[in-house]
Amino acid sequence: MTQEEKQTELRWYGAPLRVRYQESDQMGVVYHANYLNWFEIGRTEMIRQAGFNYRSMEERGVLLPVIEINAKYVSPARYDDLITIYTAITDFSRLRLNYTYEVRRVTAEDHKSQIGKVWTQADTLPGELLVTGVTRHVWVSTEWKPVRLDQVLPDLYTALWSAMTGGEGEKA
Repeated sequence: MTQEEKQTELRWYGAPLRVRYQESDQMGVVYHANYLNWFEIGRTEMIRQAGFNYRSMEERGVLLPVIEINAKYVSPARYDDLITIYTAITDFSRLRLNYTYEVRRVTAEDHKSQIGKVWTQADTLPGELLVTGVTRHVWVSTEWKPVRLDQVLPDLYTALWSAMTGGEGEKA
C-alpha cells in the first residue's frame, strides 16, 4: 500500500465523555463552542494513546497551536448524553498536522468500551453522528518558530505516524 493510500485510510481513536450540565443551556442543548473544547479532548487523548502527552511535548520545547478550525453541526448533544469524540489524523508531515473529528451520541455499552480501541475505515463508528470537524495545526518551538517534528522530537514523530498508519508505510 502506498503512502498516499495509507493516509486516506483513517484510524479513529475514541474519547468517551458524559455531557456536563455546564456545557448546556437552559433547554439542555450543548452550546456550540463546547464542541471545540471536545475536539481538544479528542486530540489530547489520541496523543496520550500514542504514548505521549501535551505536557511532555511542551517540556521538550514543542507546541502544536491550532491554525484553522471547521465544524459542521448535524444534531445537538444534550445534557447527560453519553458521547464519544472520535479523532483521526488526516494529514501529517514534519511541519503540520490535521485532525478530523466525529462527535457521536453512544449507548452505555459502547461508552464503556471506548478507551484504547482503534477503529479503521472499514469499521462503522458507533452512535448517532452529532458534529464533524477538522483542525489544522503547525509544529512550533516555544519561541513560536516553525520546527520539523522529525528533527526535534523524532520519537513523537514516529508515534504519531504509527497512530495514523498503524505502523505501516514510509514516513512523510
